[in-house]
Amino acid sequence: MRVGELLVEGFGRLPDLVRGAVEGLSAQQLTWAPAPGANTVGWLVWHLTRVQDGHVAELIDGAEQLWVTGDWAGRFGLDPDPDNTGYGHTAAQVQAVRPDGPEALIGYFEAVSARTVEWLATLTEQDLDRVVDEAWDPPVTLGVRLVSVLDDDTQHAGQAAYVRGLIP
Repeated sequence: MRVGELLVEGFGRLPDLVRGAVEGLSAQQLTWAPAPGANTVGWLVWHLTRVQDGHVAELIDGAEQLWVTGDWAGRFGLDPDPDNTGYGHTAAQVQAVRPDGPEALIGYFEAVSARTVEWLATLTEQDLDRVVDEAWDPPVTLGVRLVSVLDDDTQHAGQAAYVRGLIP
């Protein structure tokens, strides 16, 4: 198995997790929090998509985030700020992420995922050693960044599924 195929397999599992977490929920259910200050299903899926969109856009030469170039932000009640990925959000900011329904979350994620998977299929083993972030010690390689994004997305998809199960 080539490295590109392996990465496509890993990232290719995310769409089913995202759909399973949000399909059939109302806009109100997507913004329900299990406790004051807790993350909602909508926020969790929005955040995991923003993380993948932001990081992958940085890794693809000349690519912009789909959040900025598309009409997704309006469907979430937000501005298309490329720096707004959810990191450090307060409880009020979590509640401000208001998808207009599950289709907004699924559509945005599937657009990001399609671009990611198409790009991943082109990678070679040598590509994974390219340093993409020198702000860390040791510097972060492409391979490490991709594993980090996949790990983050998978964890948040699982959290979203768990919160979904708590919705009354």
